[in-house]
Amino acid sequence: MRELVYTGFMSLDGVVDSPGGGPGEEHRSGGWVFKDLEFVPEAWSLKGEELADTTALMFGRRSYEAFSPLWPSSEDHADYKELPKYVVSTTLSEDALVDGWGPTTILRSTEDVAALKEGDGGAIFIHGSAELARRLADEGLIDQYNLLVFPVLLGAGKSLFGRADRDKQMLALRESESYSNGILKLVYDVRR
Repeated sequence: MRELVYTGFMSLDGVVDSPGGGPGEEHRSGGWVFKDLEFVPEAWSLKGEELADTTALMFGRRSYEAFSPLWPSSEDHADYKELPKYVVSTTLSEDALVDGWGPTTILRSTEDVAALKEGDGGAIFIHGSAELARRLADEGLIDQYNLLVFPVLLGAGKSLFGRADRDKQMLALRESESYSNGILKLVYDVRR
């Protein structure tokens, strides 16, 4: 069985909206990851560590549409170029997929994601895609959260975690670290 890992940047109040501030990111504080904090290289080590475990990427439609014009030619994302990609969308058409960015498959439902997880292969990492992550978490399909939590309160924006009344879900802390600029690395396994 394959693991499904959500990885992302999150504000202290749970917002994951527009951390980079690039095209397609509409939050009024877009780019909050790179503003007002001293750059501490070790705070970004999680992103490098993830590369060794990433065998495929998964996106929701909006995140795919935001990342696909930029990541294929980005030196920062060169290691992801040839990895298989999965886009979970009921509306994205095959002709909207970007050429030259590795094999890309459209999954039409959470049932398709569950079937993919049942197959052979390594970890699939979800980048961005807050709405998709909430849906998959509600279906019990997320196995791990890799979070870099920033010392900022954004007050509004897309949250990683839903606010619907649902059963409690316990997490087990696998790894944590704090950095001199206030960023926290938190890696949680979802308890089943």
